[in-house]
Amino acid sequence: MKENVIVSVSSIHGTRHFHIGKWFRHCLKGFGYFLLAGAVAAGGVIYYLVGEVDFAKLKQQELESQSTSLNEEVASLKELKDNLENDLLEREEKMQIVSDRLGDLEKVLGVEDSGAELESRLDTAAITSSVRMVMLTQIPSGAPVHNARISSGYGKRVHPVTGQVKFHRGQDFAVNTGTPVYAPADGVVEVTRASSKGSGNFLRLQHSYGFTSSYSHLQKFAVKSGDFIQKGDLIGYSGNSGLSSGPHLHYEIRFVGRSLDPRPFVDWGVNDFESIFTKVRGIRWESLVNKVELRVSAQLQLSSQRVVQLADNSG
Repeated sequence: MKENVIVSVSSIHGTRHFHIGKWFRHCLKGFGYFLLAGAVAAGGVIYYLVGEVDFAKLKQQELESQSTSLNEEVASLKELKDNLENDLLEREEKMQIVSDRLGDLEKVLGVEDSGAELESRLDTAAITSSVRMVMLTQIPSGAPVHNARISSGYGKRVHPVTGQVKFHRGQDFAVNTGTPVYAPADGVVEVTRASSKGSGNFLRLQHSYGFTSSYSHLQKFAVKSGDFIQKGDLIGYSGNSGLSSGPHLHYEIRFVGRSLDPRPFVDWGVNDFESIFTKVRGIRWESLVNKVELRVSAQLQLSSQRVVQLADNSG
C-alpha cells in the first residue's frame, strides 16, 4: 500500500479510482520542484530586471542632465564664438583704419610703403616721426614771433641807421614794442644783457647739437640766465633798444658760432622737413639724423620693454 497512491474522483456518473505508482509520484514531485525553481528563478530575474530598469532610469536622468548641460555649454560656446568673430571683425576694421592712417602718415613723412608687416611699418613711422619731432623741438624751427612781417633778411644791406653797407647776420621782424617773443626750441638761457647801445637788450639761448639763437633790441626779458626753457616758452618782449631805427626784433641763429640764414629755420616744419638739408649748407645733416635715429630707436625700445614689464607685473 505504501508503494501506491489511490486517487478517487466522484461524479454523477459514479466514483472512479486512479492508482498512482511510485514512479509517477517522483515525476510529480520533480515537476513540482521544477516549477518552484522556475518561480524562484523568475522572481530573481524579475527582481534583477526591476533593478536594471531603475538603474537605467537613473542613467537616463543623468544622461538627460548631461545633455542639458552640454546643450547649455554648446550654446555658451556658440555665443563666445559669435563674440570672438565680431571682435575679430572689429579688430580687422580697426587694423584697416590704422593701416590707412599709417599710409597717410607715411606720405606726410615721406616714408614709402614697402609692403612690410604693419608692425614694421609702425616702427619705421614711429622712429621717423620721433626723429622729426626731436629735431624740430631741439633745433630752432618756426618764427619766434607770431604773424610778423620780415622787414630785413640775411645778407648784405645798407644799415638803416648808419647808412653803411654791412652784412646783416640775422633776420628782422617788424613788430610793435611789447610783442611776445617765444623760444623756437628747447634749451637754456645763456645770456641776458641789458644795454642801450648796439644790440640793445640782448638774449641768447643755447640749444642742442651746437645751435644757438639770439634776440636783440628787446624791451624786457621774461627769463634770466641759466633758466631751462622749452619750445614755445615766453622769453621776452620785442622793443626798440640799442642802435635801432624803430621797433623790431633782430633774430639770429648760429651753429658752433657760425651765423646761418634764419629764414630756412623759420620756414622749417613737419610738412617740409627735409627742405632744410639742402637750404642750409655746412652742417652734416645726415650724421645728425643718424645719431638722433639711434637715440630715438633706443628710447622706443626701452619704452616698449617698460610697457611689457608693466604688463607682466600687472598680470
